[in-house]
Amino acid sequence: MFNHNENELIDLCGQALALAKQHGATAAEADLSESLGQSVNVRLGDIEQIEYQQDKSLDITVYVGQRKGRASTADFSAKALQDTVRAAIDIARYTAEDDCAGLADAALMAAEFGDTDSYHEWSLPTEAAVALAQQCEQAALDFDRRIENSEGAGVQTGHYQYVYGNSHGFMHHAQGSRHSISCSVVAADKQGMQRDYWYDLARSRDDLDSPETIGRTAAERTVSRLGGRSLPTGNYPVLFDATVAGGLIGHLVGGLSGGALYRQSSFLTDSIGTQILPDFLHLREEPHIPRALGSTWFDAEGVATRPRFVIENGVVQGYFLSSYSARKLGMQTTANAGGAHNLHLNHTCADRADLLKQMGSGLLITELMGQGVNMLTGDYSRGAAGFWVENGTIAYPVQEITIAGRLQDMYRNITGVADDALKRSAHKVGSVLVGEMTVAGV
Repeated sequence: MFNHNENELIDLCGQALALAKQHGATAAEADLSESLGQSVNVRLGDIEQIEYQQDKSLDITVYVGQRKGRASTADFSAKALQDTVRAAIDIARYTAEDDCAGLADAALMAAEFGDTDSYHEWSLPTEAAVALAQQCEQAALDFDRRIENSEGAGVQTGHYQYVYGNSHGFMHHAQGSRHSISCSVVAADKQGMQRDYWYDLARSRDDLDSPETIGRTAAERTVSRLGGRSLPTGNYPVLFDATVAGGLIGHLVGGLSGGALYRQSSFLTDSIGTQILPDFLHLREEPHIPRALGSTWFDAEGVATRPRFVIENGVVQGYFLSSYSARKLGMQTTANAGGAHNLHLNHTCADRADLLKQMGSGLLITELMGQGVNMLTGDYSRGAAGFWVENGTIAYPVQEITIAGRLQDMYRNITGVADDALKRSAHKVGSVLVGEMTVAGV
C-alpha cells in the first residue's frame, strides 16, 4: 500500500542525518512519515464526499552547538534532501542560543521494541465503504419515527508508517492504523429539535462496533435529548459521563505538562508529592498495551517509554516531560515528547448505574461546550447538557446550563469512578462523580 518500504525510509533518514553532519550540524534528528487513507461520507443515503489521502513528509532538526533549526519537505529526492538540510542549518545559524536545546540523552534511547500490534490493514473498496456508511445511517433513521433528518454517516480508513532517527545512532521504524465509523442525526418533537452523534475508532476493523450499532446509538442518544429543560441555579452533585470525563483528565495532563510548568502557567506548578486526587485514585501510564491507540516503545525523541504511576494514592509522582521541558525544570525527561501514552484511571465501581445510585439526585453531564478553563488558576466554567437524576434514576433531559468550579476542588471532591471507559479512547477514564459543583440555570 505504501510507496516506500521500511528499508527505503531508513536509508532516507540516514542520508538526511549524514547531510546534516556534513553541513556542520553538531547533532541532528530526522522524522520521515508516510500516510494514506480514505474517507467516505453519505447523507440521507446519497454520497456527499469521497476523499483519498496520501501524504509524506521529512522533518529534519539540526543543532549547531546550542542553536536549533528545523525544516521539512514532502519531496524525498536527493536535491530536496540537500535543500531541506541546508535550510535547517541556515535557520540554526541565525537562531539565538538556548542552553536547554539538544537531543535527548543518548543513555535514554530505547533499546527494546515489543510488538504493539498497531497496524491492521483495511483494504476497503469505495463501494463497500459507501455501503457501510449507508447501513449506519439507515439504522439511525429506522430507530425512531422522531429521527427526521441526518447530518450524515462516514467511514474512514487510515494507515501510516514512520522512521525516527538521530545522531546518537538511534533509528527505528514503526507503523499503525486507525479506522472509524460515525453517524450524526437530528430528532424533533413539538418542543423542538435535538442532534447527537456516535462513533467508534480502533486500530483494527475487527474491533469496531457494527455500523448498525453505531447508527442506533447515535439515534438513541439524540431522541433521549428531546424535551430538554433548564435547572434552578444551585449546588449539585455532578456525574461526568465517560464520553466527557476524559476531558477532566485532559486538564490534569495539561497542568502536569512540562511546557505549562516551566512557563509557570499551570495550576499544578511544583506539585510533585502533593495530593490532588482522593487517596483511592491512581493514574497510570501504560505505553505498551497491544492495539491501544497510544502505545509506543519510544517517544518522539527516541526515549524509551515505560509503565509508571503519574498519580498514586492521589499524590503526584511525576510530570509529562520532553527533554527540553525537563532541562528547563532541572529534571529528566519522562518520555512524553509527543504526549501521554495510554493513561488509565482506576475505577471504584462497576458501571455508571452504580454511580447514579451513589449520587442519588444530581446532574448527569453528557455534553460540554465552550473552552472556559483557566489553566493558570484552575477556574472552570463550561456550558453543559445532560440529564437530571432523581433517586438514582434519570428523570429528564437538561440543557442551557453552565457548570462551574475550580479544578483543584473538583479533583479532590471526586467520590467515584465507573469501569465504563470508552474502548475507542487511548486514555481509559470512566464516568466520574464529583461531590458538588455550581450549576447555573434559570
